[in-house]
Amino acid sequence: MREYWITPSVLSADLARLGDDVAAVLDAGGDRVHFDVMDNHYVPNLTFGAPLAKALRNYGIKAPIDAHLMVTPTDRLIEDFLEAGVDTIMIHPEATQHIDRSLQRIQDGGAKAGLVLNPATPVEWLNHEMWRLDWVLVMSVNPGFGGQKFIAESLNKIAALRGMIDESGRDIRLAVDGGVDAGNIAGIARAGADTFISGSAIFGSGDYPGTIARMREALAGV
Repeated sequence: MREYWITPSVLSADLARLGDDVAAVLDAGGDRVHFDVMDNHYVPNLTFGAPLAKALRNYGIKAPIDAHLMVTPTDRLIEDFLEAGVDTIMIHPEATQHIDRSLQRIQDGGAKAGLVLNPATPVEWLNHEMWRLDWVLVMSVNPGFGGQKFIAESLNKIAALRGMIDESGRDIRLAVDGGVDAGNIAGIARAGADTFISGSAIFGSGDYPGTIARMREALAGV
């Protein structure tokens, strides 16, 4: 059975005390750190860049950091985040002209590579890139803002992708981002996901250990 990972998204963290807040959520049971990088171009919001990821490393955060690039053009920021020392970089197929080249650059730089599928992005994008992927990320909300409601149709996409990944025989993480909380995480896992990215449900709870514990309890019943 694949290990489940719970990954808090710093989009919902307290940016004024980010190092302390990230350390606290990891101490509470978070497995990784998720960076939602938005450029006010590919998506209608502006967040943060590679210097903040590097600052977390300098602060002493040792946990894996995953960068989700909601930006266009993509390739320049790939270089910046590789230099910052992140572990995984995930990109949108619509945001780069040469998907295979971008994925290859991520892997050549020593990071894991992932492809991100928006709610209306077809799973067929994977047909010719599955062999290169380390991650697939399903957006269960439209990208650009935190705190949105989970789109139920995403469960069908997750199930389809789980079938494709299993058939490929490759070791690919299947992550979900958007509206994930303790109430729906079990259903998302049953559909086939193994990595659960959650921002406002964790950071907005006021109780990081309790919230993550409830998520793990729900996953234990799958």
